[in-house]
This record gives sequence, C-alpha cells and structure tokens, in this order.
Amino acid sequence: MTRKRHVRVLIDAQTIEKRVTELAQEIIKSNPEDLLVVAVLKGSFMFAADLLRALHTAGMEPQAEFIHISSYKEGMVSSGKVSVLKDIDSPVKGRDVLLVDDILESGRTLAYAKDLFAARGAKSVKLCVLLEKPGHRAVQINADFTGFQCPDLFVVGYGMDVAHSYRQLPFVGVVETEA
Repeated sequence: MTRKRHVRVLIDAQTIEKRVTELAQEIIKSNPEDLLVVAVLKGSFMFAADLLRALHTAGMEPQAEFIHISSYKEGMVSSGKVSVLKDIDSPVKGRDVLLVDDILESGRTLAYAKDLFAARGAKSVKLCVLLEKPGHRAVQINADFTGFQCPDLFVVGYGMDVAHSYRQLPFVGVVETEA
C-alpha cells in the first residue's frame, strides 16, 4: 500500500508577507548603518529575498551576501557540529551585520555565525529569523527579530526542506502521511 503525502499549511503566504513587512520596519527602527544582510543558506533564501525587498521598499539600501553553514547535513536532527560550506566575500569590519535564517532551534548554527562575524570585526551582529523554537536551545542565543514562534514540528516550505523537497512552497507547512 502506497502512503500519500500532503503538506498541511501552518503559516499561509499572506501572513508571512505581512510579517516580513513588519520585520523590515522593526529592523529599520534599530538604525543600522552600512547594513550587510547575510542570508544563511539554504533554508533562508526565500525569507531573505522577501526581507531584502521589504527593506528596499521601506527606503533602505542594504548589501546582501550568502553564507552556507550547516549542522544538519541530510538529516532532520542537528549533528551538533557546525561547518562553513561557503563563506561570504564581503568584509564585515566596522559594519552592522544582520544574519537572516529560516529557523532558530538549537542555536548552534547562528551562535557560530554570530561569533564568526564578531571575530571579523563587525560593529554589530543581529539575528533575524522567520521561525523560533525556544524549547530546543543547545546554546544561549536569542533572535533580535523573530517572525513567528513555531510549534515543535518539523516544518517545510518557504525555503525549508526535507531532503531538498518542498522548498518551493509559498507557505510554511508540515508534511503529513495518509494511509
């Protein structure tokens, strides 16, 4: 018997769009200077793109970069070891850096990235995450800007995946299997 999968919508596209616009306003109110937005690949790519457009629409002109760091590899559970798979090209010394990620869960990846940019001389390093699961911290770290609190579910969509599937969905959802 084949099991059919479907994705249950947890946060719809319109709700995400509204919250991204609000996050852009919150970021602007923090008065960043010479802002470098660093998207943490791969999961944040859709969120980061929408956030950058919202910042532009609100009158900011941040630069954008991408870093690929991971503690998940192919699995659904953090390995606990963070690796830089692709670094940024831009200097960060003396700049305000905004790290943008899809989800803050264990905190290992974002703590590593925050420490990395601070060590490189960033004026400030702030964190902006679409989703936060506060009950899963392995390290002490908090986001400066949070889109939504996330229930203890493995979520996909809006850039997030399971084995590279479901990234294209315009919403955040949960994969469910039917008999």
